Amino acid sequence: MTRKPRLSLCMIVRDEERWITACLESVRGVVDEMIVVGTGSRDLTPDLAERCGARVYACAWNDDFAAARNFSLDRASGDWILWLDADERLDPANRRSIRDVLGTDKWLASLVVVNYYGGDPPDPARSNRWAQYRLFRNSPDLRFRGAIHEQLVHVPERTPSAVLHLPAVIHHYGYMDEVVQAKNKTARNLRLILESMRRDPDYDPWLDHHAASELYRLGRFDEALAFVGRAIVRFLERRQPPPSLVYRLKYAALIEAGRCAEAARGIDAALAMYPDYVDLHLYKGIILLHLDRTEEALAAFRHCLRLGDGGTAHLTCHGAGSFLAWLYIGRCLRRLGRMREAREAFGKALALRPDFPEARREMEACGNDHDQPVHDRQG
Repeated sequence: MTRKPRLSLCMIVRDEERWITACLESVRGVVDEMIVVGTGSRDLTPDLAERCGARVYACAWNDDFAAARNFSLDRASGDWILWLDADERLDPANRRSIRDVLGTDKWLASLVVVNYYGGDPPDPARSNRWAQYRLFRNSPDLRFRGAIHEQLVHVPERTPSAVLHLPAVIHHYGYMDEVVQAKNKTARNLRLILESMRRDPDYDPWLDHHAASELYRLGRFDEALAFVGRAIVRFLERRQPPPSLVYRLKYAALIEAGRCAEAARGIDAALAMYPDYVDLHLYKGIILLHLDRTEEALAAFRHCLRLGDGGTAHLTCHGAGSFLAWLYIGRCLRRLGRMREAREAFGKALALRPDFPEARREMEACGNDHDQPVHDRQG
């Protein structure tokens, strides 16, 4: 009889007693073993993990997330590995798709990761999503690299040709306000990123992006843009196209910094590289609206609706292809004096997200205003 392939869960944890039990329970019945590596917990995390049936190991922490993750991989006995963080949960829907992969000839599989932001409870309207490689064969050719924001890489540098994209969803709560503040994540991450840069002058350009991302969260937009620009240059120097995530951050930071004229000069080049990226089309519309190019902005927001919210090839803000696009369409129409159409647009935004305060305020601001006469619109 052919032996069924086995799946190991691999995690690294520290002071996660709030999350660990729910995380491990979410994979029960999917994985065959749970490997939990502690990096210095001072709370009940290791005990709770053991109660859930995990094999718990201790690993000395040396400011290197990849080293700790690889320590966990070395202790896995399964044929496949699923990796999670403690502040994540596997959605009950589509869990079966994970087990279905194990008997195939594939090497890697992505799952949909939903990152939540803002306050508690988690709000799907304040989230983004993308496909991330979380399931892979247990092989020494697949290991993590990077002291911070570690990435799964192939050692030696060879790309497995057999890749699957699964519908299974992981909910990630680690970016919510309370968690970020309690762990002082932004300051910690920025320190580790800058230390990694100092240690290796030929560092991966992703580190520039990660530094920019942390600075963006701190509201230091001009500094973030300097790192984004450096990331783009360094990717191009390596003859690699800058990833879509880098351009998303660039144009978000330009908008926040009030540098929309500068943003308008480059956004179409980014869209030429990633024409299916709904967030970039949304940013284009916002940029044009700031520059009073309202008709062009309206066209950009309508294109967001055509792209929709379903894509996971890029990190995508929930609502960019639906209720957020309708909100901005309404704002454009209101600016153009087309009040009836504006109210309809705000109504569609509210139908998709009934608790959408911005759309409700815009609807109330429209009141019973009538359409502006055409000759008034034209000045």
